[in-house]
Amino acid sequence: MRITNNMLINNMVYNLNQNLKTLEKLQYQKATGKKFRVPSDDPIGVSKSLKFNTDIAKLEQYKRNAEDATSWMVDTELALGEIGEILKRAYELTIDVANGTKKAPEDLQKVKEEIDQLREHLIQIGNTTYSDRHIFSGFKTDKPLLKEDGTYNIDLNMDEIFEYNVGISETVKVNTPGGKVFGRGDVNSTPDYNSNISENEKPYLIAVFDALSEELDSGQNLDVIQETIGKLQNCHEQVLAVRAEVGAKMNRLEITEKRIDAQIGNVNELLSFNEDVDIAEISIQIAMAENVYISSLMVGAKIIQPTLVQFLT
Repeated sequence: MRITNNMLINNMVYNLNQNLKTLEKLQYQKATGKKFRVPSDDPIGVSKSLKFNTDIAKLEQYKRNAEDATSWMVDTELALGEIGEILKRAYELTIDVANGTKKAPEDLQKVKEEIDQLREHLIQIGNTTYSDRHIFSGFKTDKPLLKEDGTYNIDLNMDEIFEYNVGISETVKVNTPGGKVFGRGDVNSTPDYNSNISENEKPYLIAVFDALSEELDSGQNLDVIQETIGKLQNCHEQVLAVRAEVGAKMNRLEITEKRIDAQIGNVNELLSFNEDVDIAEISIQIAMAENVYISSLMVGAKIIQPTLVQFLT
């Protein structure tokens, strides 16, 4: 095959462009720290990066869900703690009255006033909110659980429990229906903490405080006050049981958050291994590509150096 000057020149220009293209690609990788910028650079690597980024986005959402659930439960646990303190104080006052240390009418009135204040605080705690959502109102988070008179403000089913996804096929129950804490039923009956709640129904816990306040006001039947001691203890045990359940969920969420952090770290490491360049290695490759390009320029200069005038002379 006859080799013409045009063929030599065309091959030289093609090779120069290829070497320059390689050099430009390596310089881009070093400047950005990434192995590819378009899918055609490394289709398999790009598909892996897309999957890793999707996994990271999912894990970060799971972590946000876990953090939100933890914050919700922290507020719930604080509210339950306050209810426990109220019951403890009411128990102490009732013990004093039942023991006869405060028999004078004026003393009973003072105890009654404090019991009434504790009752009002119970109602406020029942309407506790987290991010403008009432934590004891089931799915009806836009409505308070209790009215100002202490009766239920909403119909509440005990299965109104929402769940957050904190992992693949892993959920956690976040809220606690108010009926599980305040209960339902007459003050002289056994409290019911598992049945659905109807609007305008008086919570058992509020009924106990109302009965105690009424007896303190009349001061006629100390036996009723002594019976109230046992009722307050039962209410306190129920609050402690719910608080223990919330605490167990918080411990589980803490473990879950640590696991999600570890998973995010692992996927980020895989993503970095897949698309990040080794700066030392890429610097060596750039130096080699520069040498190759300069060599191709020198070779090309010798190929096209003779002109027609030089050839004729």
